[in-house]
Amino acid sequence: MHRRVITFSRNAFLPLTTVCANHCGYCSFRTPVQEGCIMPPGEAIRTLEASAALGCTEALFTFGERPGLVPGFSAMLERFGYHDILDYVYDLSLEAIRCGLLPHTNAGILTYQELSRLRTVNASMGLMLETTADVPAHRNSPGKDPAVRIDMIENAGKLSIPFTTGILLGIGETMDDREESLRVICDLHRRYGHIQEVIVQNFCPKPGTPMADAAVPGTDEICATISLAREILPPDVAVQIPPNLVDASCLIGCGVSDLGGISPLTIDYVNPEHPWPQIEELKRIVGDAELRERLCIYPQYIERGWYPPLLEPLIRHLSERIAASSRGEGA
Repeated sequence: MHRRVITFSRNAFLPLTTVCANHCGYCSFRTPVQEGCIMPPGEAIRTLEASAALGCTEALFTFGERPGLVPGFSAMLERFGYHDILDYVYDLSLEAIRCGLLPHTNAGILTYQELSRLRTVNASMGLMLETTADVPAHRNSPGKDPAVRIDMIENAGKLSIPFTTGILLGIGETMDDREESLRVICDLHRRYGHIQEVIVQNFCPKPGTPMADAAVPGTDEICATISLAREILPPDVAVQIPPNLVDASCLIGCGVSDLGGISPLTIDYVNPEHPWPQIEELKRIVGDAELRERLCIYPQYIERGWYPPLLEPLIRHLSERIAASSRGEGA
């Protein structure tokens, strides 16, 4: 009988800016345009280099959606020599590759043309669907319109981009809404075959936000949603939970197959009050299952050649390194 496998990746989390055009009712990541709202290039490069030295394989670039629409942001960004945040992440993706890290960009809503450009320097990309429901938490967030997000996920499929998406639990949606969201994701994957993993993420209330006192999903509810995801999604799509936001050891048996990106250096800037578990803790969480490291591009997409030519040498090198590690010392 084969041991069950639970995967994870080692990453560097780089929040390039906290400025965002959306105003979600649960978010404490977003800030006004102010000093320190953009990660300077020097700090970003130092983070990439230090993370690579610690054995990381992924550079996760994330930032607020369409920050250029917020008055004053473009002038702040121009101090670093850029007119557009997407030019900045493009150049930092090249720096990540130079350091030996595979870029994964989660930039919010992007056009087909923007996705196509960033595809040339990224191993994978992502966008949380969150929910197909119209919820009050998204009332002031045009980028959270479900149709807009579904359209972008579909465009990523048309471009053969290995993609991460997911649902957010506890923001005003019902279990029926969650089922609908998962079925939409499933349909997109059946058409394009590009969804690597679906994150089932629980909302965590933040002080000072409109949803600071909102009820949070309990373990049983999260488990039921994970089980629903595993039932609806095809077997080649991983079901991921963030192990810093839940008691993951209680949920592994519900159908979880991946624990996402874990950083030995950077914090979870979206949920800074929840530190990452490290490798020994992950081994405890998975119990009798085998904990196995992976890259941000899953093996089936490497086999299909769904990556830019620029990344082929690095993908081959990191794949061989992980394989050698698993044969020797394990995770």
